[in-house]
Amino acid sequence: MRKIIALAAVAAALMASACNTVEGLGRDAQAAGAAVTGAASDMKR
Repeated sequence: MRKIIALAAVAAALMASACNTVEGLGRDAQAAGAAVTGAASDMKR
């Protein structure tokens, strides 16, 4: 029973860190998209 609880705790910690990583990746992609949009707008002018 202790092994199952320990395994569940480790799995929860890994899932929480993965969510933070994916969230950070999403923010980075959004920032890159905004930069490309801004550059394209500047080129039109």
